[in-house]
Amino acid sequence: MKCRACQQELNHTFVDLGVSPLSNSYLAADGLEAMEPHYPLKVLLCTHCWLVQLGAVTKPENIFSDYAYFSSFSETWLRHAKDYVEKMVQRFEFNEGHKVIEIASNDGYLLQYFADRNIPVLGIEPAANVARVAVARGVETLVEFFGVETAKKLAAEGKKADLLLGNNVLAHVPDLNDFITGMKIALKPGGVITMEFPHLMRLMSGNQFDTIYHEHFSYFSFISVEKAFARHGITLFDVEELSTHGGSLRIYGCHEGDAARPITDNVDELRDRELSAGFDRIETYQGFAKQVEESKRNLLEFLIEAKRQAKTVVGYGAPAKGNTLLNYCGIRTDFLDYTVDRSPHKQGHFLPGTRIPIFAPEKIRETKPDYVLILPWNLKDEIASQMAHIRDWGGRFVVAIPKVEVLP
Repeated sequence: MKCRACQQELNHTFVDLGVSPLSNSYLAADGLEAMEPHYPLKVLLCTHCWLVQLGAVTKPENIFSDYAYFSSFSETWLRHAKDYVEKMVQRFEFNEGHKVIEIASNDGYLLQYFADRNIPVLGIEPAANVARVAVARGVETLVEFFGVETAKKLAAEGKKADLLLGNNVLAHVPDLNDFITGMKIALKPGGVITMEFPHLMRLMSGNQFDTIYHEHFSYFSFISVEKAFARHGITLFDVEELSTHGGSLRIYGCHEGDAARPITDNVDELRDRELSAGFDRIETYQGFAKQVEESKRNLLEFLIEAKRQAKTVVGYGAPAKGNTLLNYCGIRTDFLDYTVDRSPHKQGHFLPGTRIPIFAPEKIRETKPDYVLILPWNLKDEIASQMAHIRDWGGRFVVAIPKVEVLP
């Protein structure tokens, strides 16, 4: 297999999580007796451009055409989107005369805040079921996968972007070069690109192996993403480190040679920090797999001991990351009675692979479990606040990442 960024041969394994179903392919009750496809979840390292990436992958149409993730069900994520819009308007002075295009715009969770300011918006979202929610919200949405073909069509229609953004989409792109070339075409002269994605440095330091799943084709350090964009004539002129998703980067790009966008100290500082940490040396990536294996043993030990003490354990959330964790660790209803989720699109279904049932959050109050395992650990503060009543009967919250911990 060749690197999806630089096309060099891939010969090094980063971590192997075995085989797993697609992490957002939730099962209906009438589908529990059917065969469920599983795919290898083996992650490779390119020692030429330092991009960490999935090996065998399935077609994006199998993952994203009918999608179970709706961004608007997370209050934390909505606040993040609103804060982003405020910051972009202040920094770049976007107004009614500009065009904002979001790639993978989901249910309009972010573009709605630009639209509230009468700034023209366009969403591009491949999942038709999710796009319908955005359209109902008044956000114009094109149901397509983004790449060179879509970008050329937009350019021909005079729909280039002053701000071209994508939150948690870059990692989901199988053809990285086609995607970045498309952004180059769709961006106006003087325009700005922002992309947000989980930071590989934080993934490794925080033991966030559960963020590895088939929807995520690539795992970026700053040095790898800078090389990928530069290869297509896009300069990264700024970067921010964010707390979202356990630690993310927000990169700012412009057309190469845009004198109005000087490169900030943030770019040089983060690049130097990654190089000092050895992200251009294979030794830095070795040993992560052993860390992951130890995490599996620790979680299973906790659950085994809880069950032996006749404690009840349930889950909170049905995120993709939770499905990686549960499938890799072999956790089914013998350890986790059920899980709950606020999204009605997931309630009444079953987790892929593990077949754990998903209920509404009210189920926890009915059954009064001893432990609630928070699967979207990046939202643990929000969830612990919403579900604080579990302490009324002595219930405790647990997280498994970065380590097994019973929360105070």
